[in-house]
This record gives sequence, C-alpha cells and structure tokens, in this order.
Amino acid sequence: MNARTDFPDGLARCGWVDTSAEYMAYHDAEWGRPEGDDRALFEQLCLEGFQAGLSWRTILSKREAFRRGFANFEPARLAVYGEKEVQALLADAGIVRHRGKIEAMIHNAGRALEMIKREGSLAAYLWRFEAPPGAPSTHGASSSEQAVALSKALKKLGWKFVGPTTVYAFMQAVGMVNDHHPDCHCHALSEKKRKAFVRPRG
Repeated sequence: MNARTDFPDGLARCGWVDTSAEYMAYHDAEWGRPEGDDRALFEQLCLEGFQAGLSWRTILSKREAFRRGFANFEPARLAVYGEKEVQALLADAGIVRHRGKIEAMIHNAGRALEMIKREGSLAAYLWRFEAPPGAPSTHGASSSEQAVALSKALKKLGWKFVGPTTVYAFMQAVGMVNDHHPDCHCHALSEKKRKAFVRPRG
C-alpha cells in the first residue's frame, strides 16, 4: 500500500491511515513507537486480538471503553474476572461483545502474570522476538518469521487469540518492527526511536 499525501497538513502518511484527527494522531504519536511498559504491551496484544476480523479503526474508537471494561488491562486485576464481569462486558455496547474473545483476554491475563513471574516482565520476553538488525523489511506483509515464532511460543504457553497475523500487527504497533512506509513522515523518526530504545531485560 502506497503512502498517502491527501491529509489536511500535507504530510505523507502510511496508506492505511484515514484523515480523521483521531486516526492521524494514533499513527503519528503511537503506532510504531517502541514500547517497553508491560501494561501497555498487554493492552495492545489484547486489542489486536479483538481486532481480528474487524478494522483497527473500529477498535481504536472503542479503546477507552475497552480500558474501562477490562480494568485498564492491568493483568492482576483482569485475571480475577469471573462470570459476573463477563456478563457485564457482554452487555457493554461500547466494546466488541464477543464472548470467546472476552474470556480469552481474561485467560491471557493469567498467562501474563505467569510470564511476569517467570521472566521478570512481559517486555523482556516479547522483545526477544524482535527482528534482528539488518533483517529485510517486511513492510506491507501480514506476518513475519518473528511473528510466527512468537505466536507459536505464546500458544505453547497457553495464550489465546495470538495467531501470526494478530501477533505481527502487535509487533508493528509497539515498534518491534518499523513498518511505516518509507515515504511516511514518521518512518525516519520511528527508526531513530528504535535505535535509541533500551531493550527490556528480565
């Protein structure tokens, strides 16, 4: 997908971005920036799971409602949700009301706590699957060798809704790969931030 240049400010952006202020702000200030915070990483992985079969635009517009309903994606709070909370979420028109995905994210919160206990942090584990320096660009792809490996590893640890396409979208969003279009005005800045980012260690 080519970069777009028909934005109100005249800047070139990735072709998947529309001209709404919310979407442009997400693309410019969040997408592709390296993230090392466990809560933020868990949130993004959950939201990418909910996005499967839908547009990211839909998920972004519901993000605040997701945060309210899912205990701000804090694993320790979300992991103790039971049927009462599931029913409340199924009645919440502000989110995507899909029982399988709701229950999977509660389940994944437990797996996240296990990982934090074992590895020291989610970030330390997830960032091990970053593409190595000098790896060929995967811009425009729907997955990568690293995404497939991380998907398999998470599934082996009991995580749900973490297929390779979902995991790759997560890796793009949290800066584990710089997938801004080369002509996008954020590409160089994203690369600069990735180079300066201190990779998490357990």
